[in-house]
Amino acid sequence: MDGVLHQVNEIPLSIYPQIVSRIKIISKLNVAEKRLPQDGRIRVKIGNKELDMRVSTLPTVFGERIVIRLLDKSNKVLTLEELGFSEEDKYKYEKMINKPYGLILITGPTGSGKSTTLYASLIRIKKPTKNIITIEDPVEYQIDGISQIQVNPQINLTFANGLRSILRQDPDIIMVGEIRDLETAEIVIRASMTGHLVLSTLHTNDAPSSVARLVDMGVEPFLLASSLEGIVAQRLVRKICSNCKSEKKLTDLEYQEIKKYYPEILENFDIKHLYYGEGCEECLGTGYKGRIAIYEIMEIDEDIRGLIAKNVNTSLLKENAIKKGMKLLIQDGISKVVKGITTLEEVLQVAKV
Repeated sequence: MDGVLHQVNEIPLSIYPQIVSRIKIISKLNVAEKRLPQDGRIRVKIGNKELDMRVSTLPTVFGERIVIRLLDKSNKVLTLEELGFSEEDKYKYEKMINKPYGLILITGPTGSGKSTTLYASLIRIKKPTKNIITIEDPVEYQIDGISQIQVNPQINLTFANGLRSILRQDPDIIMVGEIRDLETAEIVIRASMTGHLVLSTLHTNDAPSSVARLVDMGVEPFLLASSLEGIVAQRLVRKICSNCKSEKKLTDLEYQEIKKYYPEILENFDIKHLYYGEGCEECLGTGYKGRIAIYEIMEIDEDIRGLIAKNVNTSLLKENAIKKGMKLLIQDGISKVVKGITTLEEVLQVAKV
């Protein structure tokens, strides 16, 4: 729930193999193969809800472990306003996605809401006059007016191969689920330099380190410098349950933590109290309900382009981005703590630097 594991039930070991076999059968996996990891999917309808279930099996010392990821097709895709952007960051991000061409990267670990941000971005910029094509693995939500392609490695429909074909369809905007290898990275960069707006994701800890990640893959720094328009790093933090939200006096330790990471906020706000969830039936005693994103937006201007082309180290890039007004993940998190949206403990756990 909201990114934290809770034990709900326990399956007796005596019937566990039968349950594993049943799940493998309905997700069209090889029941006899117990030594190799497998991936499958199940589509089910419960009431009027359509669920897409992604099944992943993994052999362990004590038998197979199964993880099922639930995608609720009836869930509506969030808008940019609902994601958690501050007014200032939303303005910066909208300016980026409305550019006619260039590369915009959304970065963060698995499960940090990158796809949700991408879908919200596509909904914001889609128009009948724009040809938008996406290539994803998997296609999580279907959006009207956008052509979406599902990657299928078994028939050699990879990100790189799919992208080559997409470029022959004369798209205005391309969304690539993830940059996984040099081949994909090179096609993405070439597309962004030939008049296409490309949105994609990458697994990195913060915005500036995305540059080093791509250079490590083998991308030429000067190509990266001329194609990048912006990098957005994000994480998800749990929101305080609105039903049992209470306030408490700011402790000296909390004051020191805020001062360490975001001293400017103490100059602008006279913070006396912080909020927390007491725990109630609605949030199952956790004090949290729902999640919101915290962001770090790095705009690429001429100075930063020059640094990327020179292949300077990440800390120098970060230093310059901060001078240009980039707010760090932890700082965006602290501003949400001050507004009573989440707790300091949650932010420090998710975004400690």
